[in-house]
Amino acid sequence: MFSEEVLELEPRLIEWRRAMHQRPELSFEESWTTEFLTEELGRIPGLTLQRPTKTGVVAVLRGARPGRTIALRADIDALPIQEETDLPYASRVPGVMHACGHDGHAAMQLAAVRILAGQREQLCGEVRFLFQHAEELPPGGAAELLEAGVMEGVSEVYGMHLSSNFPTGTFGVRSGALTSATDRFDIRVIGKGGHSAFPETCVDPIVTAAQIITGLQTVVARRIRAVEPAVVSVCMVQGGQAYNIIPGEVTITGSTRTFDKETRRTLPGVLERIVSGICRTAGADYDFRFSHGYASVVNDAALTQAGRQVIQSAFGEAAVLEIDPLMPGEDFSALQEHCPGFFVELGARNEETGCTVPHHNSRYRMDEAALKYGVEYLCRLVRSRLAGA
Repeated sequence: MFSEEVLELEPRLIEWRRAMHQRPELSFEESWTTEFLTEELGRIPGLTLQRPTKTGVVAVLRGARPGRTIALRADIDALPIQEETDLPYASRVPGVMHACGHDGHAAMQLAAVRILAGQREQLCGEVRFLFQHAEELPPGGAAELLEAGVMEGVSEVYGMHLSSNFPTGTFGVRSGALTSATDRFDIRVIGKGGHSAFPETCVDPIVTAAQIITGLQTVVARRIRAVEPAVVSVCMVQGGQAYNIIPGEVTITGSTRTFDKETRRTLPGVLERIVSGICRTAGADYDFRFSHGYASVVNDAALTQAGRQVIQSAFGEAAVLEIDPLMPGEDFSALQEHCPGFFVELGARNEETGCTVPHHNSRYRMDEAALKYGVEYLCRLVRSRLAGA
């Protein structure tokens, strides 16, 4: 199941992950992480290192013979969350935590680089290992790497995400749309403030905002086909400063999640018409803004099948889970604008060790036993794709 190289490197793999877990950094601020990875990569012979952006690093490994060029991507940023675990290697940075497994992603890819660099004689072609910054914050680091030209000449791109939704030792696989397009809306309801004792002299933006929030909940139920996955969520409401003052305005902020391109295109207009109609009825004004985030990750059918075969050959058919689309977004989709790609979910849920808390949670714990599965998969994937004719 596991190669000797992976098993021998596992203790170091866990050390790397824990080192990064203790020093998490927010999106576009991953200076220490980049230096740490650059230093470790610099110890591996046969690599060419690139720093195409302020943070993040690219390691290029060329095989002994010519062939296709592929890219592997691991994200490295953390989240603005105060860690609340009792782990001895918990975050030492107040208010910042690796609560989404990116430290594990970087460690697995670093281990794969180290193993594959010693096997370059078996490889036909080139692999670019992207240690990507800023996955968590749109417009995202993937778009910056793409703009910097790191994908030039790349014909296939692969990504992986640790997931507490699936048991350790399994891989969530899906051909076609895997993740949703994630977008944001900001609504400012502009009324007329005044004394709470005289509401008739005011245009109450709180009541108007409440009607808008209720109206937005009808979009998925009544404006989108019942068989089509979509989400409209109001996540922030801000307004008012005192118990006896009707404020002059209220802001509403939320997100949409869609898979269908046409639905994503038309949804802003649907939302704004609801806002406009309610505000007009109330005598209020409004400002509506819709910001596009990440597009859907869409797995190429042929590459999905190739990845599935790699997993089955390594861990058996039971290790492959055919999964439904996932609502969280992923900026890996930006890299797929250049070439076909395959993105897989690596199970890291373990009931026995208490690794069950979902991502983006202050008590998130990763099952580190999952890391060696990821390294084995990455090494076998690269060898299979760069095996030559």
